[in-house]
Amino acid sequence: MSEPLDAYDRKILRALQEDAAQSTAAIAEAVGLSASPCWRRIDRLERDGYIKGRVALLDRRKIGLNAQVFALVKLNAHGRANLDEFSASIHELPEVLECYVLMGTVDFMLRVVAADIEAYERFFFEKLSRLPGVQEINSTVALSEIKSTTALPV
Repeated sequence: MSEPLDAYDRKILRALQEDAAQSTAAIAEAVGLSASPCWRRIDRLERDGYIKGRVALLDRRKIGLNAQVFALVKLNAHGRANLDEFSASIHELPEVLECYVLMGTVDFMLRVVAADIEAYERFFFEKLSRLPGVQEINSTVALSEIKSTTALPV
């Protein structure tokens, strides 16, 4: 069972969310611990699953992914019976960065990136609309990004 988070754990998690590449010594100094206890806490936070991984966050525009689209997907009645099949198919599409199951009039919300609107159109017709059980897709193009963060409020 996971230990509850204390103030030091929360400070460590905030520091790692800001820059996971910083050294344990730098994190320890920032949170007011020595390096060894800080390292042990980070190790425990990883083992307990608070830290799922450490990654580099890329600028999608700099690598040519200029279009960001939110797609609302509704499955047909037969498709709803096969939510697992649809979900598994989504995992095979690298253009889909996030996928959520929703309650209400639509079944899924996807965040999709593409080079441009024409590339999204090809993705839409060649891949997304051909997934099992898809009845309807409503796409909304994001014009600009006001806030985008991966940092959780700990």
